[in-house]
Amino acid sequence: MTDGPDFLKGTDGLLPAIAQDAQTLQVLMMAWMNQEAYLETLASGYATYYSRSRKKLWRKGEESGHRQRVLQVRVDCDADCILVMVHQTGAACHEGYANCFFRQATSDGLIVDQVRLVNPESVYKNKHDSQRLDSGLPE
Repeated sequence: MTDGPDFLKGTDGLLPAIAQDAQTLQVLMMAWMNQEAYLETLASGYATYYSRSRKKLWRKGEESGHRQRVLQVRVDCDADCILVMVHQTGAACHEGYANCFFRQATSDGLIVDQVRLVNPESVYKNKHDSQRLDSGLPE
């Protein structure tokens, strides 16, 4: 048995974590993990990532309910990238798509080529309402 990911290789101790559907092998998303998120993912059995903007851990689906149950975690040969094999409930993307790669790059720009599964406004309604109240904006 060897050591796990080398978090010293990542900027600010963060490594890219790729979430992949364990059944279809579709790449769902990329997020960041620090050592704490990695260990929490292994301990809880649910994907936990590190938010660079909020500077804290977040468990996928904690607001939307679109959780990622972890079936397997793999580390690449350089120990600087993590693959999280998951069973995805609902949309993986906060934009409401099955995965975060719903746009195809062409010479004319980005083209959305997937169907949106859920309206993000309805999924994150409580979050938007609390932000509106905090900001003093009318409901």
